[in-house]
Amino acid sequence: MKKFFNIKSRSNNYPQYWLNYEALFKRKTTQELSNTRFVVLDTETTGFDYERDRILSIGAVDITNYEINVANAFEIYLQQDHFNENTVEIHGLIQHERVDTFTEEETIPKLLQYIGNSIIVAHHANFDVTMLNKMLKRHNLPPLKNRVLDTVNLYRATRIKSNLIQQDRCSLDDIAEHYAIDISDRHTAAGDALITALIFLKTTTLLQRKKELQLKHLFRL
Repeated sequence: MKKFFNIKSRSNNYPQYWLNYEALFKRKTTQELSNTRFVVLDTETTGFDYERDRILSIGAVDITNYEINVANAFEIYLQQDHFNENTVEIHGLIQHERVDTFTEEETIPKLLQYIGNSIIVAHHANFDVTMLNKMLKRHNLPPLKNRVLDTVNLYRATRIKSNLIQQDRCSLDDIAEHYAIDISDRHTAAGDALITALIFLKTTTLLQRKKELQLKHLFRL
């Protein structure tokens, strides 16, 4: 009883935007891909250290009924206290670039409102989701509650598996090249999110040709 009380008390101390987000997961979800909202996201960061580095920007697009809703895209740049000049040539962002920026505290409710209880899709998803969860933790919030799909797993599931065949490389560039997807907007969070969304649609279309695909099948890949 004491443990339950402590959990309830801690939950009551969360901000209202988190409680609103959390409440969305009480709703019954569908197994039909066409009726599921997917949020495809990407983060650009100051580096790859989960504890030391920070998110520079977040880009996302949502997919419903196999269509990318470009008009409803999400893109946000975060204010930086930590700056790693060694990653500028990778992500193309500079410390004093003239864009509107937001603190982590301002970013979190905007992001949660956008993703809602959708399925998160990302390329090498563990990195992006971990960076987002580290941001939440810094503000005394629990991890994201969304289920997550990785386009690396989806892509591998479409390929022939054999010890005699060299396995495909699975970087975003490699898969985009395989599917002839334009990568001119590569290494921006919004651009990479769109490329990942196109890969998601391509791979799920190929997988549907093999069997009647439902959401539960994607999480087993």
